[in-house]
Amino acid sequence: MLTDITAGTTRHRRTSRHPHDDAPDTSAAFARMADLGEGPERDVLCELLVEAWLPMAHRIARRYRNKGESTEDLEQVAAMGLVKAINHYRPERGPFECYAVPTITGELRRHFRDRMWDVHVPRRVQDLRNKVRSARRELMERPGSPEPGIGAIAARAGLTQEEVLDGLKAIESYSALSLDAELSPSGVDGHSLFDALGAPDTAYDLITDREAAKPGLRHLPERERTILYLRFFEGMTQARIAEQFGISQMHVSRLIHHSCERVREEADQEYGAADGVPAA
Repeated sequence: MLTDITAGTTRHRRTSRHPHDDAPDTSAAFARMADLGEGPERDVLCELLVEAWLPMAHRIARRYRNKGESTEDLEQVAAMGLVKAINHYRPERGPFECYAVPTITGELRRHFRDRMWDVHVPRRVQDLRNKVRSARRELMERPGSPEPGIGAIAARAGLTQEEVLDGLKAIESYSALSLDAELSPSGVDGHSLFDALGAPDTAYDLITDREAAKPGLRHLPERERTILYLRFFEGMTQARIAEQFGISQMHVSRLIHHSCERVREEADQEYGAADGVPAA
């Protein structure tokens, strides 16, 4: 039975008067498939139908080339849509082509909608994008027409101006610029978009630390404050500080260590109390 169906399909391809050579007559195969339940025979028949209609699916896929997706990937998506159409088609619905084309096209559009956006936007905004793009194209097709404004697009598409603005933003969200993109159109200056990105400023942390240390520093004896100033602000070595104060370098090291500990503990207590955390 499967051999007869395949042979009939092949004969029809050679003498077909369909608008497209990739639209074979597989009505007998679909009629046979409708009477079968799940099983090996149905699986084989489904494979034969996929093979027969795959050229049509690939033709539909090629309509969407040059939209940022490879032809091979588009053909795979179209093939999945074809399998879905074959599995859900019933002969009483009419010619298979009339059912398969919308199914395959819908699968391709769904692929672009769900997979190809660099910035994900809600389905409602994607629909606005399509309406705004169509209205804008129609307005610009008129000879001598300038770039249409928000109001003109809104009137043409039957949308509010706020909806048009959302649609225009969605058009810009479909694809994103690379961080290596040149800021200057001519690329003369050699600066990329990455060069314009901001970075965390460590100076803010330094300001916070200095403010936190001020109360503890004010409570230190004058000699300890002077030693810390000479060490951390003037950059003097412990040996020179020891010589200036007439004490040993080991003593200077202990004073710096204890002074820093006192300033740190007071800062922790003050900021812990401000945040509602009880001091240890």
